[in-house]
Amino acid sequence: MKVQLDLETCQGHGRCYSLAERIFESDDDGRSVLIMANPASDEDKAAARLAAASCPERAITCVEGDQ
Repeated sequence: MKVQLDLETCQGHGRCYSLAERIFESDDDGRSVLIMANPASDEDKAAARLAAASCPERAITCVEGDQ
C-alpha cells in the first residue's frame, strides 16, 4: 500500500493524525504531514484507510498493492 496526501486539498481538520498518528502528524499550521508513505503492518494499513475514509476533504488516498 502507498499513502498519498494532497497538501493543497488538506484543510487541517486533524482527523488523520488523530486516527493514524504513526502515518501522519501536524505541521505548525495544523495541516497534515505524511510521515509514513508505505505502511507495512496490517495495523498501520488499517489506520491509513480509516484516516482516508474520515478526511472530509478527501485529501488522502490509499493505493493498494505493492508500490
